Amino acid sequence: MAFQKMPGTQDFLPGATDTWQFVENKARDICRRFNFREIRTPMFESTDLFRRGVGETTDIVEKEMYTFEDRGGRSLTLRPEGTAGVVRSYVENKLYGEPDLSKLYYIGPMFRYERQQAGRYRQFHQFGVEAIGSTEPALDAEVIALGYTFYTEVGLRGVRVEINSVGTPAVRAAFRAKLLEFLEPKRSILCKDCQSRIDRNPLRVLDCKTDQKHFEDAPSILDSLDEECAAHFEKVKAYLTDMDIPFEINSRLVRGLDYYTHTAFEFKAEGIGAIDTIGGGGRYNGLVGEIGGPDQPGVGFGLGLERTVLILEHQQSGEAAAQPLDVYLVALGEAAEREVSRLLHGLRRAGLTADRDYQGRKMKAQMKSADRYSARFTAILGDDELASGQIALKQMDTGEQRMVPLAELAAAIKGEN
Repeated sequence: MAFQKMPGTQDFLPGATDTWQFVENKARDICRRFNFREIRTPMFESTDLFRRGVGETTDIVEKEMYTFEDRGGRSLTLRPEGTAGVVRSYVENKLYGEPDLSKLYYIGPMFRYERQQAGRYRQFHQFGVEAIGSTEPALDAEVIALGYTFYTEVGLRGVRVEINSVGTPAVRAAFRAKLLEFLEPKRSILCKDCQSRIDRNPLRVLDCKTDQKHFEDAPSILDSLDEECAAHFEKVKAYLTDMDIPFEINSRLVRGLDYYTHTAFEFKAEGIGAIDTIGGGGRYNGLVGEIGGPDQPGVGFGLGLERTVLILEHQQSGEAAAQPLDVYLVALGEAAEREVSRLLHGLRRAGLTADRDYQGRKMKAQMKSADRYSARFTAILGDDELASGQIALKQMDTGEQRMVPLAELAAAIKGEN
C-alpha cells in the first residue's frame, strides 16, 4: 500500500469500537453521578504550558513531547497529558470566580513519543477528572473513589489502589537531602536515567522500574511528613476506608509529574505484560498559581483507556460483546421496499436500533445478515402483509413469529403490547 498508519497509532474498526463506546459511556455516566461536568480543550497548546506545568525534568518534557513551530513562529506541543490544558482553561476563563468548586472531566487523545509496547501508543486516549478549589482530603478520596468505581463498573477484575503522600515542596526538600545521602553510594550501579535524575530530580529515581531492587532500604517520604501533611494523609485513608475502597500504601509512589503535592495514587491491574499501572493522579495545590492563576488547590487523575480496553478484552478472553440490533427489516417487493424505509426511520426515532438490506439480496441472505448483527427481531414485509396493514415480527432467539399492525411495530419490539 502507498499509505499506512504511523507507528504508535491504531485504527479502531467497527466491532472493536463497541467496547470503546461502552467504556466511554460508562465514564460519562459515572461523572454525571459524581456531579463532574465535561470540558473540552485544544489538542495542542503552547509548549511553555507543559514545561511549566508538567516539569522541565520529567520524561514527558525531556523525551516524549511532539513539539513543532507553526507558521507564526510559535512553539506548540500536542498535549501529552490533560491536566495542564484543563488548568490553563480554568485560569483563562476565570472559572475560579464561580461560587462552587470546579469539578471537570475530559475524554480524548493525548500524544507522547514513547517506545511502543502492549497498551502503550504514541497517540493514546485518557479519561480524566480535575476538581479545583478545595484542599479537603474528602475530595482526594472522592476522586480516587470515582476512578475505582469506573474500573469496577466496566467490569475489570483485580484492580488495586496504591496511595502515598508526597508532601509539600518544603517536605520534599527535607526528604531530598535524606534520599541523596542514600543514593550517592549507589550511583555507579544505577541505570543511566537514574544517574541523571540523582542530580536533577532525585525523587523520580524511586519511580524507576529497572532499579527497584536497589531501593529496598531507601528512606520513606512518609517519615518526613510534617504534621499538616500527615494529618491530610490520615484523613484520606479514613475516607477511603469509610467508602470501602480497598487501598495499599506505597511509599515509593511519586508519579512522573512535578506538580503533585500531598496525595498521589495509582490504579493497578494485571493483564498487559510487564505494565501494571492503568491510571493515576494526585493533588496539585501549586499548579494553578504556576500557570498564572490565583492560588487554587486541585486534585485529579488520568486513566489510560487503551490499557482499560486491553485488560477488559483479555479478561473476557478477547471477546468483546457486540451491541445487537433491536430489529432487522426484510422487504419483499418494490412496494414493501418503500414502506420499510418509512418504518425504519420511525423505529429509529422511537429509540430502537434498526437496519435493513441495501444490496437487493434474497430473503435468505437478508436473514443471514440479521443473524450477523445479532438482531433480537426480524420484521418481514411482503405484498400480502402490506395489503393487510401488518408485518411479520419474528423473535430470533425463540423463533416465535406473529403478525403485528404496522403502526404498533415499535411498541411490539419494546414489549409494550
